[in-house]
Amino acid sequence: MQLVLLHALPLDASMWAPQADLLPGATIAPTLYGLGDSIEEWARAVLDLTDGGPLVVVGSSVGGSCALEMAALAPDRVRALVLVGAKAAHRPDPALRDAAVELLRRDGMDAAWRSCWEPLFSRSAAPAVVASARAIAARQSVEDVVRGVRAFHGRRNMDGFAARWPHPLVVVAGADDTAPSPTTASALAASARRGEFHLVPDCGHYVGLERPTVLEGIVRRALRDG
Repeated sequence: MQLVLLHALPLDASMWAPQADLLPGATIAPTLYGLGDSIEEWARAVLDLTDGGPLVVVGSSVGGSCALEMAALAPDRVRALVLVGAKAAHRPDPALRDAAVELLRRDGMDAAWRSCWEPLFSRSAAPAVVASARAIAARQSVEDVVRGVRAFHGRRNMDGFAARWPHPLVVVAGADDTAPSPTTASALAASARRGEFHLVPDCGHYVGLERPTVLEGIVRRALRDG
């Protein structure tokens, strides 16, 4: 069994430092931006990085979209999905995409962070956690994050796939998240054949950073049951 950890925008694989030892010697956490221009390309590339055996895939936000594509590409290998602050349904919003891209290119990463991503943290989040995430975001190139934004907004609608998928689909949402809301996340879990929903109190979008021990417990159970 391998554990795959897929990061959120506008972060990279280092966001998973608290979870890096959940499955010692069998955990991979690739940074996605350089793997292609679409979620599907990312998913194929991540599968190529694995050892060919069974997988438990954890995806945060855009990483959750990649996790779903991995399951669609390799349904015989992905034994469980853990989706954190993620949703399967998608309705294209070109205006929102273009506004984010323009902000990144015009004003840079710091301004985009303050406008688009920092507000997704809970007001209860420790300032040091938010500052650490901001530092990770600041290390990303604008064009890498633009590629991520475009890939995210160009993703497929996967709600039908999620409903049909026969393996555990664990959906985790911060109670203070707005993208997606806990209601949306709960409905995704309820739609799945083997759906499971976890609501994390006093937490926003980045559960792996804001409440790492809670997520670690959920992932350990998925590894046990996968």
